[in-house]
Amino acid sequence: MIRYEHPLNERIRTLMRLEDLFARAEFYASREHAPDHHAALLSLFEITDVAARADLKADLVQELERQKQVLAPLRSNPQIEEAMLTALLTEIEQVNANLLAQAGKVGMHLRENEWLMAIKQRAAIPGGVCEFDLPAYHHWLNKSPNARRQDLAGWIEPFAPIRVGSAIVLRLLRENSRTSRHTAAHGVFQLMMTTSKVAQLLRLTLEHDLPAVPEISANKYALNIRFIGVSGMDRGNVVDQDIGFELTFCNL
Repeated sequence: MIRYEHPLNERIRTLMRLEDLFARAEFYASREHAPDHHAALLSLFEITDVAARADLKADLVQELERQKQVLAPLRSNPQIEEAMLTALLTEIEQVNANLLAQAGKVGMHLRENEWLMAIKQRAAIPGGVCEFDLPAYHHWLNKSPNARRQDLAGWIEPFAPIRVGSAIVLRLLRENSRTSRHTAAHGVFQLMMTTSKVAQLLRLTLEHDLPAVPEISANKYALNIRFIGVSGMDRGNVVDQDIGFELTFCNL
């Protein structure tokens, strides 16, 4: 099976972009070759740009505090695993404290580093980080893998409160879900939205080998899904076959 996720508001879209970028940065930073570490640094620059929204940190603090208020009364519920709930509440409190303790904009530690900003500026130009453009960066890329990994870890670490806070919000969002099975007749599916179907994130699950991808559009009134072919005669067009799929509505 393959799962497609579609955020339905800008806040969740931003958190999912950060989730993807953090995963990419940490993957490449853990490797040893210079091109991997270059890719990790480019991901950090993207994180800095995405996280530059002035209200991102405040949004996370507000949402985590709201989730804490919702979850705390569940301690007395016999159907809830108290140890797991206590651990989650402790994690939320710690992350909120770390977010509030962070001064300035997210990524400020990179923006204040002139050497890194010179690399970021040149990286926006196709082929702009060749050794003759940035000899100091070429020197860094020729350091030992451990030395580069240590530098990358130092640049990634200040993002930890944002990364962990985003991960908690997305985890709670995905776990608070309702799933149902549907069929798209001739590759097209429409569902009228009601108050019971309000969602912040849609998750759509298909057979992995189906040569089509979902094209999703949604608003507070209706959900429309078209399955677009990715091979053969159907490439770029709605596939003319019935397609079964699972649809999950996630909401905080």
